[in-house]
Amino acid sequence: MSFRLVVCVKYVPDATADRRFAQDTTTDRESVDGLLSELDEHAVEQALRLAEAIGDAEVTALTLGPDGAETALRKALAMGVDKAVHVQDDAVHGTDVMGTSAIVARALELTGYDLVVCGMASTDGAMGVLPALLAERLGVPQLTLLSEVGVEDGVVRGRRDGDAATEDLRAPLPAVVSVTDRSGEARYPSFKGVVAARKKPVRRLDLADLGIEPGTVGLRGAWTVVDHIAARPQRRAGAVVEDDGEGAGAGQLAAFLAAGAFI
Repeated sequence: MSFRLVVCVKYVPDATADRRFAQDTTTDRESVDGLLSELDEHAVEQALRLAEAIGDAEVTALTLGPDGAETALRKALAMGVDKAVHVQDDAVHGTDVMGTSAIVARALELTGYDLVVCGMASTDGAMGVLPALLAERLGVPQLTLLSEVGVEDGVVRGRRDGDAATEDLRAPLPAVVSVTDRSGEARYPSFKGVVAARKKPVRRLDLADLGIEPGTVGLRGAWTVVDHIAARPQRRAGAVVEDDGEGAGAGQLAAFLAAGAFI
């Protein structure tokens, strides 16, 4: 049997767009374009590199999201991923990270895996805890925030680069890993890859397929509740300091810096 690599990816609102919340306090994903999370592109790249190094390996992209989330899957497929799994159900709307981890973990159990590869965080939620939650739910080891990852003789190894130290980590397979943006640039999909992606299989699952009760996820099952949203205040115009050529401007600037305890 081929070595089974599963890379978890997320469809997120474009960070350059004017993002906002919907009336139900969830992220408004309808009024802005979505795309594959940039941090997850590094996870896809590392999964593909591992598959190339192993040789006899298959890479599956897994996502949870609405119709548009297939856009993220198609990009992963165009990069070189072999097949994809799309978990989609209206009852998932508003699911927090706890519900997301339960759904994704069940999907992983159903599809099968030897190694799960995740990005370090999503660019919309930015929590960074999903890999750890998945490992806990699956009952497997986790190696997180890796700059380098490899597999050999039933063991996954990784290097974690911190501000003050570098750690070399190892764990038996199966396992969950997450990689940072230090792990290397993600490849661009080639024209041939984009064309091939259209023919690659995408398996669709809903909560019933996973055996998950709708009331345990979504807004009703969320562990956290957003009870108030306020728009960020408009940026105020800065003070203009004019100099008359005799040092008045310098005095005003010095007074401003002193008032702010900068000098």
